[in-house]
Amino acid sequence: MRKVRASLTCGGRCVTLDFVPNDDRVSPPVAAGFAMMMLGTTAAGDAYTFAEYEKMFRNAGYVTSELHTLKTAPQTLIVSRE
Repeated sequence: MRKVRASLTCGGRCVTLDFVPNDDRVSPPVAAGFAMMMLGTTAAGDAYTFAEYEKMFRNAGYVTSELHTLKTAPQTLIVSRE
């Protein structure tokens, strides 16, 4: 995230497309299923919640992050601004 931020021009944005479960980690169903698959099939896999993403982006120097639900896809879009 820091490397992406370093490559942005002033006012740039980083866009992340991922399966983002809610804080309860059991909804929405597709994101929760993806998180369970990652936990079961990788050594340390998981799916990050928006709160976790927001903290990672803030620690990398981004000012804001916004969560956008997509109508035609099961993934979620996160737009982080420098």
